[in-house]
Amino acid sequence: MTIVLLHGIGGPSWGDLLPDAMHWPMPGFCGTPALPEMTFPALADALLESLDVNRVFEAVLVGHSMGGMLAQEFYARFPHRVSKLVLYATTAAFGGRDPSFAEAFLKARLGPLEDGRSMAEAAPAMLDGMFAPGADPEAMPRAIEAMAAIPVDVYRDTLRCLTTFDRRADLPKIAVPTLLIAGERDQTAPAKTMQRMAESIPGARLQVIPHSGHLAHLEHPAAFRAALLPFLA
Repeated sequence: MTIVLLHGIGGPSWGDLLPDAMHWPMPGFCGTPALPEMTFPALADALLESLDVNRVFEAVLVGHSMGGMLAQEFYARFPHRVSKLVLYATTAAFGGRDPSFAEAFLKARLGPLEDGRSMAEAAPAMLDGMFAPGADPEAMPRAIEAMAAIPVDVYRDTLRCLTTFDRRADLPKIAVPTLLIAGERDQTAPAKTMQRMAESIPGARLQVIPHSGHLAHLEHPAAFRAALLPFLA
């Protein structure tokens, strides 16, 4: 069984959570070549190519935030290549049907960069509200380190890609064991939203990490492992 970790828009911050897992950076992250056009189908194709190169014919996908969206996209297109799904702090669609919502989201996220700040300088503002009180003191520095390493153009393209996602209609078609993990105080992918996702996926269940925000694996790593590892066993 090969476990593949799919990171969120803030870059890989898994650390040694699962040492034997395959850490897959999205194109453009961690020094990898960027895609000519970043779209969810293109990301799924890139992931498939990587699995083929590494001779991984069936994988357990663990996707955080946008990585959870990619896991849904990949399963919708290549279901025979997935044995289990972990959808963590994610949603089945980008929020808001009104285009103005996406415009406001992009303006807020890109504002610090448009003001001339670097990714390292902008990261604290972009991470504001992502952590719940009482998080591990190492959580914020690790998240800032991951964001600081993202090229500005890649971050812009990834944000725009994020706003296009919608796989709500495909949730009932998921036919592999599926675990959803939510942070109790996550404002980005609220536990209530993830509960509705779980109810739409046959046989899925939701684990909620108490006192956690959007990055439970950094905020409360022991509780996150306790939620995740039994499902992977």
